[in-house]
Order: sequence, then structure tokens, then C-alpha cells
Amino acid sequence: METKYMKRALELAAMGIGYTNPNPLVGAVIVKDGKIIGEGYHEVYGSNHAEVNAFKNATEDVKGATMYVTLEPCSHYGKTPPCAKAIVEKGIKKVVIGLKDPNPLVSGKGIQILKDNNIEVVTGVMEEEGRKLNEIFLKYITTKLPFCILKTAMTLDGKIAAYTGDSKWVTNEFSRKFVHQLRHRVSSIMVGIGTILADDPLLTTRLDTGNGSDPIRIIVDSNTRIPLEAKVLHVQSKAKTIIATTELADGNKLKALESAGADIIITPLKNNRVDLSYLMKALGERAIDSVLLEGGSELNYSAVEEGIVDKVNAFIAPKIIGGREAKTPVGGLGKALMSEAISIENIEIHSFKDDVMLEGYVKKH
Repeated sequence: METKYMKRALELAAMGIGYTNPNPLVGAVIVKDGKIIGEGYHEVYGSNHAEVNAFKNATEDVKGATMYVTLEPCSHYGKTPPCAKAIVEKGIKKVVIGLKDPNPLVSGKGIQILKDNNIEVVTGVMEEEGRKLNEIFLKYITTKLPFCILKTAMTLDGKIAAYTGDSKWVTNEFSRKFVHQLRHRVSSIMVGIGTILADDPLLTTRLDTGNGSDPIRIIVDSNTRIPLEAKVLHVQSKAKTIIATTELADGNKLKALESAGADIIITPLKNNRVDLSYLMKALGERAIDSVLLEGGSELNYSAVEEGIVDKVNAFIAPKIIGGREAKTPVGGLGKALMSEAISIENIEIHSFKDDVMLEGYVKKH
């Protein structure tokens, strides 16, 4: 029975995807006399937490009821009052929790408040599902570094474009729709200057519902080669464009880019390029909790080699184009030995009609 109601709480939590970053996705269900009397979820960053919304939506008095919540109720005053205190005041008799608060500064304190007020507490219900749902938040809150997803699309023979550079389209429309769902979920999208020069993309979110959140656009451009007329500098969007560059950047170009509304992050040089580890730290300091890396083969290799990638979404289309000069998803110098290969684990396979997507996590050493 606990699993049944926690599953519903997780479904509610997922409704906040794309709107709560850098806060977690949280759902809450209130059950009394064997029926659900209240539901809520964290809808938008800075707004009411899931528990408060569940109380607001309750159809009857919640005193003596059981609350199922996907994440430990908060114990501190932030943008909203502590939910643990509200649970006590409302007279809830039992709280079933999916995941303890991962923030080492507050972990366990919400649970302790409940126990100190004689409320029965059960933890760890559907914990793994809760971890998967909040994998972005879990990394960011414990490291202050963004969770990085490497997304790539290739043909059956491992090419991301024809030898001419043509790449529209490797995958089908169903795969591309899923990519826009990914963009909606994350705080930012990162590409290299090569992608800008080759494709001049908008890097926006386009969902069927039309209400997706645009990610912040991050352009890795060591020498400020980005044209001032590039679409990413003129797109109508609430999300900013950030140019990540180095001391090699042209000063006058930087001023022009700032005049065009772009933010600038200057990193130290690393192998004559942007220092990606420095960049990730700088993004984390700006409360950017996640990055969808849609780079070309050179940026992808640098990111994997630098160890900033957490997860891989690799689409494979049933096409063969061949070509010695046709680029592959990950270029760069590469590894000299198979024993040096970067491993991907916990693989899941998803189908998008004829396309296949492999989803897995970079094995950390």
C-alpha cells in the first residue's frame, strides 16, 4: 500500500519537470481512511512546496492522516516556511518518505522534527525511483556542480553527419521530440563554436504543448569566433546566452557580445581551449544545476576526457552513410588502449519507433 501511494507522489513530482530548477522535484499525497484526500507537488521554483500544496488541495480535515512525500520535508526557512513544522501543526500522524534530504547541512533534521512531535516516520519507500527522478538535484546540492548529460545521435555505422557535413536529420521526429523534452528538463544547453558555425541553431525548447522552458544557451568559444548575427544572440527567449571563452578572446568582440545581451565567462586556458572543469564550477555558482551537452565530436571528447559528463543519451538511427571523413560522436585524440576506455553502466534501452536510445551513466573511477 505504501508503494501505491508513493508511486502517485512520484507521478505528481514529475509534473514539476522543467520548472523547479535548481530545487528538487517533490510530490505529496495525503491519505485518510484508505482514500486520497489531498495531492500536491512543487510546481515552480520559489513557490509553495509539495506538502503545502497538498494541504491546500485537501478535501477534508487532514488531522490523523498519513502523508506520502517523495523527499524529506524541509526543516529550514528558505523562500517558504519549513514543511516539517506545517506537518506537525496540521496534526498528521504518519509520514512516509521516499528519499532523505541529501543536503548534508539539513539531512535528517526534518525527520527529527517529526519524530520529536510523536509522528511516525517511515523512510526509503521507492528510494531508487526517487533518486532517478532527482538525479540532477542530488548532484548539484551535494557538489554545487551541474549534472551533465551528453546527448548524441548517430547512424548505425557511428556517424553524426555525412562527409559533406550534412546532418539533417540523423534521427526521426520521435527522437527529436524527446530531445526537446530533455532541453525542457535541464537548466542549460551547451554546444561548441563549431556547431554554431555549421548549423546556426536556435537552441530553444519546442514542445507540442508549446509551453516548454528554454535552457540557458552556453557556447564554448575559445577565440570568440561566434558571428554577431548568430541566431543564439537574437532569439526571443527568457533564457540568456553565455559565451564561455578564454584570454584568447578579442576584447572588442567581447564588448559587442555583451552589447548583444550575452553574458561572458572567461576561463583559464587548458590545452589552448576553455577549461571545462572551471566552467562547470562557474555555472554551478550561477545556480545552473544541469547541462545538456549537444556538442560536436571535439567538445564531446574534451568533456568526457575532463570527467564532467555524468550521463549519456546516445541515439542510434537505422541508417548507414559511411565515409572516412564523416565525423563520429566523440573525436579528439582518443584512447590508445581499449583498457583505457571510459565505461558506461546501468544501461537502459529506449525505442523511438525505428530509432534506439541507449541511456547510461559514466562509470566514475
